[in-house]
Amino acid sequence: MILFGPAEEIGAVADGVSVVDAPLSIAKDPDPARAVRANPDASIVRAVAAVAAGEADALVSGGSTGAALAASLFTFKRERGVHRPALALYLPVPGAGFLLLDAGANDVVRPEHLVQFAHMGAAYMEAVMGVREPRVALLSNGTEASKGPDTVVEAHALLEGTPGFVGNVEGFAIGTGEADVIVADGFTGNVALKVMEGTFAALMGAVRGAAMSSRRSRLGGLLLRPALRGMRDELDPEEQGGAVLLGLRRLAVVPHGSFGERGFARAIEVAARGVREDVAGRTHARLAAAGALRARPEASEAAASVPDQP
Repeated sequence: MILFGPAEEIGAVADGVSVVDAPLSIAKDPDPARAVRANPDASIVRAVAAVAAGEADALVSGGSTGAALAASLFTFKRERGVHRPALALYLPVPGAGFLLLDAGANDVVRPEHLVQFAHMGAAYMEAVMGVREPRVALLSNGTEASKGPDTVVEAHALLEGTPGFVGNVEGFAIGTGEADVIVADGFTGNVALKVMEGTFAALMGAVRGAAMSSRRSRLGGLLLRPALRGMRDELDPEEQGGAVLLGLRRLAVVPHGSFGERGFARAIEVAARGVREDVAGRTHARLAAAGALRARPEASEAAASVPDQP
């Protein structure tokens, strides 16, 4: 464990943990790509450089998602033949959890990008979540192959016949268990994610309000408390550790900046498991086996857009 940040604020650390004094933060810079290039001493830039140099095995960053993506993309580089990296986030819907990608790294995509996201998501579910033969779907406004924007329609045609591909799913499918991996462009995926988070927060608030609305409700709430607490814990985003940046040569995990110590601990566990299971290598191997790697290098390693915070 190596912590990059202001040593004075971090203070004493446990045995086995070292601190690199890196007080400069670019988390609030409105142009993450520019900030990464202009500030080689920034904590996120130095942390990414340490992973690239082999001083650490993976990155865990709870600061700006844009800065983490830009620094990782510039330094780790994409795996050979990968068009774009994607943010993959496991959503723990009771009995029907699924991996959503892209969750915010690429607002604009091409059909071949969605195809790669599908294979990368399936590889992650196999390697980290232990799902055999994961079912993969495209998020659209209808289940028919002709539904959705041209990008989705063309991606559907390219994925047709691929083992595990179950076609299109609508937003209704979130929580029904119809797919283990749901693929979308970063804009759509990020909107879907935040709608889910907001709906869950509002629902839990309404349940608490109803449970406290009268003496009889409070008594009933006491009986339901264990079950509701279990549901809350199961749906807690901190339990999942945050989003994983797939498609790069090294592994990066991006927990939400609002996470507490439990969420960051889970993020570290996700990163460690991803390294042990060789997520980067297995993702690339699956893309190669599917013939989904691009044939020639693209003009810029920085082609991916900078994401909003997922």
